[in-house]
Amino acid sequence: MPNLEIAVDRQTNQRQHPLSPETSLAPTDSFVKRHIGPSSNEIEQMLEVLGFSSLEQLIEKTVPAAIRLAQPLQLPEAQSEYAALAQLKSIASKNQIFRSYIGMGYYDCIIPPVIERNILENPGWYTAYTPYQAEIAQGRLEALLNFQTMIIELTGLEIANASLLDEGTAAAEAMSMSYGLSKKGANAFFVSSSCHPQTIEVVKTRANPLGIEVIVGDHRLFNFERPVFGVLLQYPATDGTIYNYREFINKAHEAGALVTVAADLLSLALLTPPGEFGADIAVGNTQRFGVPLGYGGPHAAYFATKEEYKRQIPGRIVGVSKDAQGKPALRLALQTREQHIRRDKATSNICTAQVLLAVIASMYAVYHGSEGIRKIAQRVHRLAVILAEGLKRLDYKIESEPFFDTLRVGVGNGKARAIIRAAEARQINLRYFDEDSIGISLDETTTVPDLIDLWQIFARQEALPFSLEELLQEAEFEFPATFTRTSSYLTDPVFNRYHSETELLRYLHRLESKDLALNTSMIPLGSCTMKLNATAEMMPVTWAEFGKLHPFVPLTQAEGYQILFQQLESWLAEITGFDGISLQPNAGSQGEYAGLQVIRKYHQTRGEGHRNICLIPESAHGTNPASAVMCGMKVVAVNCDRDGNIDLDDLKAKADKHRDNLAALMVTYPSTHGVFEEGIVEICEIVHRHGGQVYMDGANMNAQVGLCRPADFGADVCHLNLHKTFCIPHGGGGPGMGPIGVKAHLVPFLPEISVGTNGYLFENNSNDQPKQSIGAISAAPWGSSSILTISWMYIAMMGSQGLTEATKVAILNANYIAHRLASYYPVLFKGKEGTVAHECVIDLRPLKKQAGIQVEDVAKRLMDYGFHAPTVSWPVPGTMMVEPTESESKDELDRFCDAMIAIYQEVEAIAQGKIDPENNPLKNAPHTAEVLIAGEWNRPYSREQAAYPAPWTKEYKFWPPVGRIDNAYGDRNLVCSCEGMEAYKEG
Repeated sequence: MPNLEIAVDRQTNQRQHPLSPETSLAPTDSFVKRHIGPSSNEIEQMLEVLGFSSLEQLIEKTVPAAIRLAQPLQLPEAQSEYAALAQLKSIASKNQIFRSYIGMGYYDCIIPPVIERNILENPGWYTAYTPYQAEIAQGRLEALLNFQTMIIELTGLEIANASLLDEGTAAAEAMSMSYGLSKKGANAFFVSSSCHPQTIEVVKTRANPLGIEVIVGDHRLFNFERPVFGVLLQYPATDGTIYNYREFINKAHEAGALVTVAADLLSLALLTPPGEFGADIAVGNTQRFGVPLGYGGPHAAYFATKEEYKRQIPGRIVGVSKDAQGKPALRLALQTREQHIRRDKATSNICTAQVLLAVIASMYAVYHGSEGIRKIAQRVHRLAVILAEGLKRLDYKIESEPFFDTLRVGVGNGKARAIIRAAEARQINLRYFDEDSIGISLDETTTVPDLIDLWQIFARQEALPFSLEELLQEAEFEFPATFTRTSSYLTDPVFNRYHSETELLRYLHRLESKDLALNTSMIPLGSCTMKLNATAEMMPVTWAEFGKLHPFVPLTQAEGYQILFQQLESWLAEITGFDGISLQPNAGSQGEYAGLQVIRKYHQTRGEGHRNICLIPESAHGTNPASAVMCGMKVVAVNCDRDGNIDLDDLKAKADKHRDNLAALMVTYPSTHGVFEEGIVEICEIVHRHGGQVYMDGANMNAQVGLCRPADFGADVCHLNLHKTFCIPHGGGGPGMGPIGVKAHLVPFLPEISVGTNGYLFENNSNDQPKQSIGAISAAPWGSSSILTISWMYIAMMGSQGLTEATKVAILNANYIAHRLASYYPVLFKGKEGTVAHECVIDLRPLKKQAGIQVEDVAKRLMDYGFHAPTVSWPVPGTMMVEPTESESKDELDRFCDAMIAIYQEVEAIAQGKIDPENNPLKNAPHTAEVLIAGEWNRPYSREQAAYPAPWTKEYKFWPPVGRIDNAYGDRNLVCSCEGMEAYKEG
């Protein structure tokens, strides 16, 4: 083999490694330069405008020296896209794809290719933001309205939200809602032991800090002598049995308790829906409607209830309203941002949904229609019936009759483990109930050859003493009348129009074209970090090695996932400085909740369970106080000074006042005002001196990576929004991930789940039972596992240097925008050197005095320029918080600034009397194509100014599909299903 010469730089006489970037042998597909938007020349130009000689000088002026890292992050070298994908493929290959019949609410399914390619793998869907600017989110909103309609009709209830995080979380939200509605003063919640074990665990975790006692037992034996405010039932039960709950529900209602039924959605195509036998609330998982298993997520849970509880339902609701021209238009309705508005008075801290997955589930129903869904359900049930008949012929007892798709098979004589081992030898997973019984759950992917394999496992031989034809002749496929569904569902035209791939493809494209996502333009939302979600990062999500694993398979089948988790945890620990990481929280709100629960448990184990005061700055995210209350804490607000920093004197006074009961401080860093507070180290020291712990909200971690670490400057626990800093896309409002990092003294309390291999409960083995863990935060052991591949790819391709460079450029881009706009819109908060962090708050309040223009008018007018508005009226009413991220080029930043300046000039024209103060481009924005082509144009400005206000809009125009939406009308006339939409159209 020839020798490789070492390249020598003639000017420095320094030897270079043969594969260094300076040589021709280095990989050419560097990801860093593709992720970071501005080129080196553009970076120099922006620095010159700002008056800095280098990026390093800008960072020195922005990030306090006391917290700056002394050395680079110790991470693996950055890999090319090709190399990172190859390494992750090698890791993925260590996962083994068995046929899993474990059930417990998780099923393999068939995702129609037209949905996989055009939604799940389509940046037009997965890079969109939460639809708070409804006029440019009509596609997602319509898909979510379809989702709500699907849930309403299948459950037989009257109203549904636009999804929750998972079935366990949804059940816990039902418990909280029932508790809030209770008029009996009871503090006990009954949970049937026939519920899925992971759901029971999540409910227990959520009940504990609220002082709710969870009573788990057999619903057939519970007599309501003990007062309870609510009950939770599983339908069908976790072992497959279909119970007639009518009498039990009547007794519950007589006792003043609300009834929640966790129902399998596919079974409701054949079984009497919960709303028809008395349920007040129905919850469940929509995963089997075309969403991959993903080792536990992400999946869209559902939540449906009665009309009378519409103002108590957690999460988001899509409602029908009308736009300025009277045209039907969709928007988020009612208490959609309850936790931001009500803060510590909120009844839920849920800030996210699982929009992308809810869209997939809804389109699965749209594609198949009611008849298609019924046929899928019938086929699964028939396969289960035939399987049961064969097992009976083999002298096994079916202990779960009547059933839909799940059998509890009595095997007797302690033979369960032997049969499960025999199944695993054939690459099949069964569920372990106990030594004498096994569970088998069939699904859409099950075939007749699969049944033969199962029979042979139980027969312990290849030859079977019966034929399929014999079983078919004897099988009884009909349910008893008491359980048979007679009501119709999915009757709306949307579920009956798009059953060919051609029609569905066009429908999906039409909806996509109504949404503004990152594939259209920059989305400069402060605190939301809408950065590049690279294709290379997204590709592994749909690999079968990650997508087809059940969350409770033996760990030996998930070695690839375990490697990925270990590596990602170690990388996040290095980036944050923490000693332990939990990947379980599957949203930022859940990360907040988990972090505070860890702090609470820490105090309890030290004999200081009385510590319940949580100090929270006035500027904090609305989820912060909501999460604290959900954890049983009392919120005490801390003032901020005129510069937006925490008022140190007020913090000292309140920490001292509550020193005996201080539990925690929740602080966002950099601050919600977009500034690196100089006093962060002192802030943490004050809290620690008074016996409290410091919780850091990681929403703004994009300004810290590679520059400073929260654990180093005093935080004890921090959650990380992987859907912000670490590139998991927002998906139109979800999925998200909110892992937490903690210091060593808090590691023993991190979340754990007691459900393990094949559904086996660790609590049956005292040696494995977690002693100090706060319990389960999500229904799956590692939350939404499949999307962790995205963050793994991002870190692997960026490396230490790339991550640090990204942070610096994010800060540069924000300062560039702040500088360009400062002459028109004052920047409210700056650091002591006059710079901002990764975002800036610009003041639009003067426009109201100047010309009667509100911040909402500017937000809507930006749509005509092709932009999504920044965060509006938060953290200060009448302002915009702008965060450009590192992924936007200088050209895009300039276009946005040019748009904002042009809008300011339009405001000036109003102030000078050149344009009518009520009939002007801002008050009438956004302008739809329909308005522009109207025969008569009676507005005091041209059609061209309305539709093409900037040069780039003539090259490409994003047309808002509806005009400005009347929010108040939508709340006064709440309609949240397709049927209502159709009725409104006819009216």
